[in-house]
Amino acid sequence: MKKQNFYQPKFIPTWLLIGFMKLGTKLPFSAQVFLGTGIGRLLYPLLSRFRKIAFINIARCFPDKSSIEVESLVKQNFEAIGISLFETANAYFGKSEKIQKLITIHNEYHLTDALNKKQGVIILAAHFMPLMLGSRALLLKHKVANIYRPQNNALFDEAMRKGFVNNGATMIKTKDTRAMMKTIKSGLPIWYAPDQDLGEKNSVFAPFFDIQTATIAATARLAKTPNTVVIPYFFIRTDKGYTMSFDAPLTDYPSSDVVDNATRTNQILHDQILKAPEQYLWIHKRFKTRPNGEASFY
Repeated sequence: MKKQNFYQPKFIPTWLLIGFMKLGTKLPFSAQVFLGTGIGRLLYPLLSRFRKIAFINIARCFPDKSSIEVESLVKQNFEAIGISLFETANAYFGKSEKIQKLITIHNEYHLTDALNKKQGVIILAAHFMPLMLGSRALLLKHKVANIYRPQNNALFDEAMRKGFVNNGATMIKTKDTRAMMKTIKSGLPIWYAPDQDLGEKNSVFAPFFDIQTATIAATARLAKTPNTVVIPYFFIRTDKGYTMSFDAPLTDYPSSDVVDNATRTNQILHDQILKAPEQYLWIHKRFKTRPNGEASFY
């Protein structure tokens, strides 16, 4: 896609957004968090549809919480959404030196050991609000292929793609399974976040927060690639910056049981979410696809 294609009046708002994002990357971390929190609080009463989705998701996943506690967590989640605007800007346009200073890394040897052994690697991530920055952070030391869904806005999609490619990433669309397999076989690790509802066709129902949830089955299929391991990856915001951590590669995965495989990955993501529930992407209709005969949550 050529850059000149975007010099049309309809793209003016997007160019302005990109300009503001680039300016936002100049701010110190503390200012980004302060302003992002304020933006999130402003968005809370305005985005009623997303607020309702988040409330339903959190109430379902934490049935022991009172409505007041659920509402409090939803408000914190919207604050995280506001901050994520700056985190996304940092992912696309931030300087590597600045990002590096904000990150504390734990157990990176799990990844480096697998790469040194020439293993194929699936980096298993969850959709936390700093998701895009967590992907960019991997590129500080490693060549990684990002599995991504193209944005509806062509200019914004190109800005996202270019931001990662310029920092060493290979970009693979979510539906391009053949490219994913080829990449894994080549020894390039793929960054993969499967906790989205993509419908029943490519999913199996497995428990997630004790709810039967349409779970992408491709994780296990990709992991069947010879000499391939799955390494859980956790990236969240802290008071001083960000924590990047890696868990040991999964053992005896995948099994021959597709539901067992989906249950296992869901449990990993469940445990990660409990560490920072306010930063998870609760505004996604995670439980949109229901088993036959079950009423919609939304």
